[in-house]
Amino acid sequence: MNTPLRRLATITLVMFVALMGSATWVQFFQAESLNTDGRNVRTLYREHGNARGPIVAGGEAIATSVPVDDPFGYQRTYSQGDLYSAVTGFYSIANSRSQLELAENDQLTGRSDQLFFTRIRDLLTGKRPEGAAVETTILPAAQQAARNGLGAQHGAVVALEPATGRILALVSTPGFDPNVLAVHSTSEAAAQYRALDQADGNPLRPNTHQERYAPGSTFKLVTAAAALESGDYQADTPVPSPDQLTLPQTSATIGNFGGGSCGGEQVSLADALRTSCNTAFASLGMTLGEDVLREQSERFGFLDPDLAVPMPVVESVFPSDLDQAVLAQSAIGQRDVQASPLQMAMVASAIANGGRLMTPYLVETVRAADLTIVSQTDPEPYSDAVSSATASALTQMMVGVVDSGTGKAARIAGVQVAGKTGTAQTVEGQPPHAWFTAFAPADAPRVAVAVIVENGGNLGNEATGGAVAAPIARAVIEAVLAS
Repeated sequence: MNTPLRRLATITLVMFVALMGSATWVQFFQAESLNTDGRNVRTLYREHGNARGPIVAGGEAIATSVPVDDPFGYQRTYSQGDLYSAVTGFYSIANSRSQLELAENDQLTGRSDQLFFTRIRDLLTGKRPEGAAVETTILPAAQQAARNGLGAQHGAVVALEPATGRILALVSTPGFDPNVLAVHSTSEAAAQYRALDQADGNPLRPNTHQERYAPGSTFKLVTAAAALESGDYQADTPVPSPDQLTLPQTSATIGNFGGGSCGGEQVSLADALRTSCNTAFASLGMTLGEDVLREQSERFGFLDPDLAVPMPVVESVFPSDLDQAVLAQSAIGQRDVQASPLQMAMVASAIANGGRLMTPYLVETVRAADLTIVSQTDPEPYSDAVSSATASALTQMMVGVVDSGTGKAARIAGVQVAGKTGTAQTVEGQPPHAWFTAFAPADAPRVAVAVIVENGGNLGNEATGGAVAAPIARAVIEAVLAS
C-alpha cells in the first residue's frame, strides 16, 4: 500500500514542480517579451489608458494622444498624417505599431528605464502616467518640399545634414493616413490595414529606408571613390570609354545612354562622371576588382544589417563571387547591386563632409512630460568613407555634373550644387527608376539629398534621373538653405 502512495506522491510532486517552474518561467523570465509582444491586446489596452507622448517635428506635434469618451481613454491622432507617415508610422489597437511609434514605444509610453524616476514621482504624487515626447530632426519645410516634388509619383526622398547625420526629410510615396488605423473599432482598423497592405506601392513599407533598388549611375560615385582611393587615378586620369564595351566571355555589350559616345576612346575620370559614361565605369570596375569595390561600398554603409535610425534600415547590397562581366555591370549600379534611398544619401553626405560619414539619426531629443530632457542624440561618426583629398576631388567632379553634365536641372542661382544622376534599369518591360543624389552648397554643405522616382514617374520610359529626380532634389535643397 505504501509503494503506490509513494509513487503517487512523487508524481504529484513532479507535476507541482513542473507547474511552478512553468508559471515562474512565464511570469518572470518571459514577462518582458510577452508585455512587448504586439499581439498582446491587454498591453495595448493598458497603453491606451494613459497619455502617449507626442512625436514632434519643428516644434509642432505631428502625433498626439487626445482624451476620448470610451473605455480606452485616449486615441492617437496625426496631423498631416500622409506627409509624415514614413516618420511616425502608426499606432493601432488592431494592428500594433510601426516606425517611430514602434522604435520609440518605451519612451512614448513612459516605460523606458530612463523614465524610472518619473514613474516613481507620478506614483507618489498620484499623477496619471504620461509618456515622453520624442522630438525628431525633421525640418518641416524640407519634408513638405520633398512631398510636393514627388506628388502622385511613387518614390522616396531622404535629406541629411552632412556634419551631424541628422535626417532633415524622410518622405515615401505613396504614403498613408495613420488616423484610419488609430480608430478604436478593431474591425474597422483591421479592414483599413488590409486595404493599405494590398494597395499599389505598399504604402505601409516606407521606400526611404525599408526598400532597396538598383542605384544605377548614382553608384558610379562609389566606383569613382574606389578609383581615387587606390592612388592610381586622379580626376584628370584618362580611362577607356568606347561607344560599346563587350563583356568578357560573352556576346553581350554595355552601351552609353542613348547609344551615344562619351567623347572619344578615352576621357578623363571627371568627364566620365560628368557625362555618366557607362563604358568607362564598367571598364574601371573590372580594373579595380570586386574586393576593392566591395570594401569601398562597405565604408559608405553597404552590407550593414544592423543600421537603425532608430527604425531598422534594410541592408544595401554589393554582390560577391562576380565574374568580370557581372563586375562590369555592378560597377555602374546594375545587376544585383541594391541600395536604399537612405544609403545613397549617406554616400553624398560622406563626400560632402570631407570623407567622414556620420551615423544618420531621426530622434533629436526625448523629453519627459515635465519637459526635462531624458536623452539627447550626440552625432557619431560611422566611418571614414574616403580621404579628405578624395572627397574634395569627388566634390569638384560632382559640381561638373550639375554645371555642365547630366544634372543641370539641379542648378540653383548663386549656389554651387554637387550631384550625380542615375537611371537604373529594372525588370524587362518596365521603365527605369530615376535617381539623383546631391549636396549643397558645395563649398560649405548644409544638406545632402537622395531622390528616387520609381519607374520614371510621370515620364515613364522617357525618364532620366536628371529630368525627373534632380528638380525634386533642387526643391529640397532650396528649402533647407532658406530655413
